[in-house]
Amino acid sequence: MDFLDESVDVVQGVGPKKKESLEKMGIRSLGDLLYHFPRSYEDRRTIKTLSLVEEGDKVSISLSIIPLKKKGRYGKVKGFTQVIGEDSTGRILLTFFNQPYLHKRLKEGMRVVTFGEIKRGPRGLEMINPDFYDAEEEIKEKILPIYPLGNALTQKDFRRFIFWVLNELKERENSDLQYDPLPRQVIEKNKLWYWAPALWGVHYPREEKELRVAKYRLVYEEFFHLMVTLGYAKGRVKEEEGYAYKVFHKSEEFLDRLPFSLTNHQKKVIQEVFRDLKKKTPMNRIIQGDVGSGKTAVAMAALAATVENGYQAGFMVPTEVLAKQHYLTLTKMMNSLNCNVGLLIGSMRPKEKKEIKAALLSGEIDLLIGTHALITEDVKFKNLAFVITDEQHRFGVRQRKSLGGKGKNPHTLVMSATPIPRTLALILYGDLEVSTIEGLPPGRKSISTRLVESGNRKPVYEEIKKSLDQGRQTYVICPLIEESETMDLNAAVSLYGELTENLLKDYKIGLLHGKMTYNEKDRVMKDFQENRLNVLVSTTVIEVGVDVPNATVMVIENSERFGLAQLHQLRGRIGRGEHASTCYLIHDGKNERSLERLKMMEESQDGFKIAEKDLELRGPGEFFGLRQHGVYSLKIGNFIRHRKILKKAQEDVKEVLKEDPKLAHPQNLSLRTFIEARLRNYGG
Repeated sequence: MDFLDESVDVVQGVGPKKKESLEKMGIRSLGDLLYHFPRSYEDRRTIKTLSLVEEGDKVSISLSIIPLKKKGRYGKVKGFTQVIGEDSTGRILLTFFNQPYLHKRLKEGMRVVTFGEIKRGPRGLEMINPDFYDAEEEIKEKILPIYPLGNALTQKDFRRFIFWVLNELKERENSDLQYDPLPRQVIEKNKLWYWAPALWGVHYPREEKELRVAKYRLVYEEFFHLMVTLGYAKGRVKEEEGYAYKVFHKSEEFLDRLPFSLTNHQKKVIQEVFRDLKKKTPMNRIIQGDVGSGKTAVAMAALAATVENGYQAGFMVPTEVLAKQHYLTLTKMMNSLNCNVGLLIGSMRPKEKKEIKAALLSGEIDLLIGTHALITEDVKFKNLAFVITDEQHRFGVRQRKSLGGKGKNPHTLVMSATPIPRTLALILYGDLEVSTIEGLPPGRKSISTRLVESGNRKPVYEEIKKSLDQGRQTYVICPLIEESETMDLNAAVSLYGELTENLLKDYKIGLLHGKMTYNEKDRVMKDFQENRLNVLVSTTVIEVGVDVPNATVMVIENSERFGLAQLHQLRGRIGRGEHASTCYLIHDGKNERSLERLKMMEESQDGFKIAEKDLELRGPGEFFGLRQHGVYSLKIGNFIRHRKILKKAQEDVKEVLKEDPKLAHPQNLSLRTFIEARLRNYGG
C-alpha cells in the first residue's frame, strides 16, 4: 500500500524538528509510525475519590476548582500555576509548570477530571502537571496509549500523529478496496480482525477485550510474515545450482590424522555437511554448539573437502584477534593438504592487502580468513565455492550474503557458540538447516561458578593469588573501557590501575580493550598466551576465540550488567586445560531479579538451558533484537509470551507454502511482493 511508504512529514504537526526526532527513533514512513506500538496504557475510565487514593497512585479524580487561601499565591507565580481541587471527600493541590495560561482557564467553580500521579507534600495531597479535561466533556480516549519515545517528543504529540494517520487511513479505506497485509483466506480461517480495525484497537482501545483481540491479530501478522519470509527464502535457495563436490578421500584421511578424537556428535554433523556438499543445491547450514564443543573441527572438515575438490573458501570472523588465531591454527592443521591459507584484516598495511587480494584472484590462495575486510568490493575470488561465518550473532544477514555473493551460489556454513534455545533455533535461522553439537569433547573440565557481592571482593583476590603462585593465570573482565558518568561500573582502565597498584601489585598484569590497535591487542594476547603475563584485565573483546589452557580463574566485575548468554561465553574461556577452574561473578547484590539470573550460572554449565533462562528473564532482545538483522525484529510479538500464536502462524505458513511454494496464486501475489521487498531491504 503506497500510503504506508509516504514520509512522516506529511502528518499534520510534523515539522523538520519533529521529523528529525522521529527518524532518530527509526520512524521514517507512515507505516513505521503505525507499527510503533504502545508499551503500556493508562486506564482513565474509573474515577476515584480523594479519600481512596494513596501516594504513588496514577488515577482520575473529578474535582471542583477553588481559589487558594493566600491571595498572592493564586494564578501565575514564578512560572507556575497552582490551584486547589476539591471533591466531597477532600482537597488536593494541583501544580502546573510552564503553563501560565492556565490561571485564566481554571476558573473558580469549574469542574474538571484530572489524571496524574498522587504525591504527598507539605500541604497534603498533590498532583504535578496532571492531564485534565472539563467534566462536562465526554472524551472518547479513556484508555490512553503510552509509547516508547525519544526526549524531543511528548506523548500528546505522538498520539496526535497516530490519530491523524489512522483517520487518513479510514478515509482511504472508504474509497479504495480494503487493504490487508494478510491473505484473506488466512484471516477468514482464523477469524482474525481486519488490519485497519486492529490498528485502531491497539492504538486507541475502548475496552480490554478490544485491545486483546486487536493485539492477537497484529502479533499473528508479525509471526506469519516472519515465518513466511523465511520459508519462502529457503525455497528460493533450493532452486539455485551451486557446486557439487565429487571426492572426499583426502578429507577423510585428514580427519583421521587429527591430534584428537572426534566425538559422535561431531562425526554426525560432519556427515550432514558432507551430504550437503555432494549436492548441486547450495548448502545453507548453521552449526550451533556450546563453548568448546568442537565446531572448528567440523569447519576444518568442510574446508578440507573444498580444497580437495579444487575450490576456494572464505572464512569470516568478527575480530582480528580471532582471525589471526584461526589463521595460525588452520595453516598448521591443513598443511598436509597443500592448502595455501591467507589472512586479510583491516590493520594490515596496504601493500600486504594488495598482495593477498592478487593471490586470491589468481587462485593461489585456497582459503582466505579475515574480518569484515573480506566483504569489501575489491576482494575477488577465482572460484569461491564455500563460505563460513564464525560467531553468526556478530554479523547481519546482509554481511553473510555479501561474502556469498563473491561466488556463484557457494555453499554456506555459519557457526554460533551462542546457544539459541532449541525451541527457537528454527525460527531465528529459518533460512538455514540447523545442526547442533551437543556436549563437550573429552577432557574438558567443569567450571565452579561463585557469586560474590562487590563488598566481598578482597577475599576473591586473595584466592587468585594462591592460584597465580601455583603458576596458573587469571582473566578479569569489565563491561566498559572508561568510567561512565551515568553507570557506576568498574572500567577496565581504572581496575587495571587498582590491581597493579594494590590488590595484585606483585604480579604481571596486561590490559586488553577494544580501543587498542590490532598490534597492541596482538602483543598483549601473545604475552598472555605464552605466560609472560599472570593476569589479563579485559573488556568483552576476549568473549570469543581466545584459547589459553593455563588460565583457570575468571573474575567478571559488575556481572549483573551482562546477559546470561554472554556470561556463559566469557566463562568458556577457562576450563580448557587439565586444572580445575573457577569463575567469580562480582555483583552489587541490589537487584533480586539480577540475582535470580546469576544463580542460573551457578547451577548450570549447559549453554542451551542458560539461553532458555536468559530468553525467559530478559525477553527476546538478546537473540532477536538482532544486531544481526531487521528481518527478525519484533515490534509487538514475544516468542515466549505468545508461543501459542507463534505455533498457529507456523502451521498456517506451512499450509500456504505447501499449496503455493512460489506464492504465485492470485490471492498470494501481494504477499509475495511484500516478502521480496523485505528480503531486498535486509540483504536477502
